[in-house]
Amino acid sequence: MKKALLILTIFLYLIPASKAQDPHFSQFFASPMTLNPAFTGLFSGDYRIAGNYRSQWRSIATPYVTGTLSADFSILKNVISYTDVWGVGIMALYDKTGGGALVSNYIAISTSYHKGLDPEGNHTLAIGLQGAFMQKRIDQSKLMFENQIDNNGYNPGLPSNEFLTNPKISYFDPNVGILYNGLVGEASNIYLGASYYHITQPTETFMSQDNNRLSYRYTIHGGGSFPVNGYNRIHASALYMKQSTASETSFGAAYGFNLSGVPEDNPTMFYLGSWYRLKDAINPYVGLEIGGFNVGLTYDLNVSSLKPASNYRGGMEISVIYIHRSSENSKYKTLCPKF
Repeated sequence: MKKALLILTIFLYLIPASKAQDPHFSQFFASPMTLNPAFTGLFSGDYRIAGNYRSQWRSIATPYVTGTLSADFSILKNVISYTDVWGVGIMALYDKTGGGALVSNYIAISTSYHKGLDPEGNHTLAIGLQGAFMQKRIDQSKLMFENQIDNNGYNPGLPSNEFLTNPKISYFDPNVGILYNGLVGEASNIYLGASYYHITQPTETFMSQDNNRLSYRYTIHGGGSFPVNGYNRIHASALYMKQSTASETSFGAAYGFNLSGVPEDNPTMFYLGSWYRLKDAINPYVGLEIGGFNVGLTYDLNVSSLKPASNYRGGMEISVIYIHRSSENSKYKTLCPKF
């Protein structure tokens, strides 16, 4: 009974009945267009395809599942300045909570312009814009309400006495971001960015009232990489994110082992590291970069107040990024963020 009530409490807390919270990834660095639209086009190659999958809270309830798929590339390479990059991209996101009680889908179009700040284009400043069309639907038959709990626990035969007037909602949602990326010395780089999502704070409610607004989300993030022990590298990143009363602070690093043994443009790398989400979870990370593919795997070790129910188990997450590089390679020569 206690476990059932805990599951119910978690679901009612997370479901957007009053103030919704966006899905998030432990590998925030591997989901560029949900982090900052100014990342669009910032990579060394012809085009990039990225996918993310996250399954959370399987240890205590039906898992919460989130997935994304995105593609971006640069345009007008022979028209704009050699030091500049103009990127465009598209992304789709799927999020399912409560065993399908709430399903969210959205598709977003992003664009960003990276302006070179020096003659070589080693330092750039980008402004990114994103427009998303969001659709959410709720299945009341998969919800549990207080009126359906008796002395024996949850009883689906009892009436809920609740009625949702808008089981499906949709709206347009604009987002914006800014990003600096720069070369330090000959082989290191740093980046720093900020993003602001839900600029118009669209109305989002399943009830008859029309007074619930989706809270804006802002993020400050940064990171960098530098060579160590020959051709190996350390990649570090951090973010602070806030939406309504919820906030998240995450930081960590990964050590990249160069398995090729040579300083080539596209080496085979093995990554081992960890990130920490403050007061929430430790996220061990393992990754492999080979032939244009970069695959990363994390598992959340829950250390929050929910650990007695979760037994320290949070969620599994996998990311896959493919960057196509032609023989001519990208005109963007500056080291680009990977973590």
